[in-house]
Amino acid sequence: MPKFFLTGIVFLLLLGAGYGLATIQAARAIPWDCSDWQAFAHADRTTAILESLAENRGKTLYCGIDQSDTFTKAETWQAGKDRNERDDTVYFGERGQFRGFIAAQEGWLTDGESGVTGVSIDRIFEFPREKRRTKRVKRFAIANDPEQFPVDEVASCGQVGGLICSDWGAISTSSGSSPALAQLYARQFAVGRTLGDSVNWTLDWQTNLITRAGDADGAATPSLAQWQELLTAGAAQVCRARGARYVAGSAVIGPGHSRDAGVGAWDHGDELGWFYGPNLEMGSDYKYRARQSRTWTATCKKTVRRTRK
Repeated sequence: MPKFFLTGIVFLLLLGAGYGLATIQAARAIPWDCSDWQAFAHADRTTAILESLAENRGKTLYCGIDQSDTFTKAETWQAGKDRNERDDTVYFGERGQFRGFIAAQEGWLTDGESGVTGVSIDRIFEFPREKRRTKRVKRFAIANDPEQFPVDEVASCGQVGGLICSDWGAISTSSGSSPALAQLYARQFAVGRTLGDSVNWTLDWQTNLITRAGDADGAATPSLAQWQELLTAGAAQVCRARGARYVAGSAVIGPGHSRDAGVGAWDHGDELGWFYGPNLEMGSDYKYRARQSRTWTATCKKTVRRTRK
């Protein structure tokens, strides 16, 4: 065979090989567009890697390793191997989430020592697909906890999980020397009454209606609507503290913490939950202020998200 003919064949083969190599390189460059890859700068190298993988989720590992020389394959594998998705561990970073590597990526990062080899190039450089996430609404009941809070005006009212209480009434004075009588006067002022001590009147916590000598005599303060507002706000606060939301309309008012109803002409009704402010003694007179409490129940709801394979 003539020498020039053999030389031509070799030339054509080399030309074809070069063309084929160029074609493969051009084809590989298409899916690996790294123009918007942004590495996360951090003093801790592992954190920098994980945050970068989280922020650039959906882009190729190739962008952060071989092409940009941001990280090496070995240190990328070392940073993320303990957060592998098959172990159900996840990195929740400031820049996003990172779920470890698929088997093909493991093989590539460890040069075949870990994971599956022989998988297509496209899969090796893809990030794993997100698992399908489902959600359900969980409801749970809440209530005041009288065992947790001492029965006094400071610890039992106005705190998360405590009793719902009215505002303090005006300070009342009595002309006698009996603290009990001063407290009875304070009750009247707390519910918006100014009746004398000779009038027989009662207050029903369920209706909030005042009855005098057997006849209806108006409503007390707060009204039932105002009690409901106080309860709704308190229940919403408890739900928020537990990472949930209050279920509208679920709050139910109960009786007060105390069954002290008063006696005789000073019967103020059962289960009203009276608190008394500190006494200020002035000679033979005593000064008190009073407020009421209510127990309660309500319902919270929380959205629970689960990952399904």
